[in-house]
Amino acid sequence: MGATGKFRRYLPGPDHPPVQGIASQDAYSHGDLVQAIPHIREMLYDFPQRTLAEPFRGITCDGTVRKNLFVLEPNGAPVEAMTHAARAILALATADELQKIRRPIDSEQWRKWSNPEFYVFRDTLRMEEHGQKLRDAILNLLQASMSPNGFAKAVACMRINHFLGELVGAPKVLNQYSYNFCLFGEPSLTEPWGWQYFGHHLCLNCFVVGRSMTISPTFMGAEPNEIDVGPYAGTTVFRDEESVGLQLMQSLTKEQKDRAQIYKLMKDPAMPEGRWIFSDQRHLGGCYRDNYVIPYEGVLASEMTKAQQRSMVDLVGAFIEYLPAAPLAARLAEVERNFDETYFSWIGAYGDNDVYYYRIQSPVIMVEFDHHSGIFLCNSEPERFHIHTLVRTPNGNDYGKEWLRQYRGR
Repeated sequence: MGATGKFRRYLPGPDHPPVQGIASQDAYSHGDLVQAIPHIREMLYDFPQRTLAEPFRGITCDGTVRKNLFVLEPNGAPVEAMTHAARAILALATADELQKIRRPIDSEQWRKWSNPEFYVFRDTLRMEEHGQKLRDAILNLLQASMSPNGFAKAVACMRINHFLGELVGAPKVLNQYSYNFCLFGEPSLTEPWGWQYFGHHLCLNCFVVGRSMTISPTFMGAEPNEIDVGPYAGTTVFRDEESVGLQLMQSLTKEQKDRAQIYKLMKDPAMPEGRWIFSDQRHLGGCYRDNYVIPYEGVLASEMTKAQQRSMVDLVGAFIEYLPAAPLAARLAEVERNFDETYFSWIGAYGDNDVYYYRIQSPVIMVEFDHHSGIFLCNSEPERFHIHTLVRTPNGNDYGKEWLRQYRGR
């Protein structure tokens, strides 16, 4: 499906609060201004400071971390290409740039990624402030670490972010290079290391040790989820996550649908306090939620037909298609082994043109899809052209932390 341009009816005027005065701002002045607003400061600074002070445990379903779920074994990571690309960055960077890039393997920086455009934690390398050669070298590392489709999706998110900046007159706040990058550890064929790349609607955390790799947590989103003019016209994202998720829900029996649909409305009066918040809306695994308790909800995958289970695997595959082929196959096999504890839940209606949220959650993976209301665009209700997607590894292996513990134990 190509671009539709449906978002254009919601383009903001200059008095729309999120864009008021933004044309004269850059990432620094914009971040300083919004941090002066109490409720935004709480979201961007005070809340992160409290959660980062907690020792990392990982997302759980009940507050207890399950043990022995993640075995450190080779999964086919393309470590030679990754290491070569990472070393090229270090060789190209100046001393000042290296200071911004380099972090120890167990740095607190792992947990400081965030999706909003607000520039809060400013101690890593900001892509837009550096030359094209270094930016290309960093993107070469992403490309070496990801599948072709996954890298293309990441680049599409960056281009759409630039397109959004053009739409709302904020090119110094929202652009293709308004992203932050750092390297953890020493790039190596055998020792643990990793990288982080994050900014508005694109957050990637990659950990590798030997031939084992994971990219988690991951946040990919878009507002709008398409480009309809210019050199990248026709770019769209998240069509598979949207359509396959809806098809799976529609294929359930009525009794299964009733159990899967935990709330009928996207902002349902039956929701407990805190279940819907403006910044995250329905999704639960966003930034600074590393230790969040998220109970299982919905219908079990083990109760589905073989065809539905195959659709669920395909759906998870659409979320984690950023992994290279061998790590992707290993990850999907891990998901299938846990079907007895894999839950599918849904919020909203499920007609062909409806908006909705869904989550797939098991001991080893959690993915979320959410149609959002506007932030920069003016739609007060969720629309299909603003989408957030999330991937988490529960029970302690976000950022590869459980693998790092096992490696050190050996």
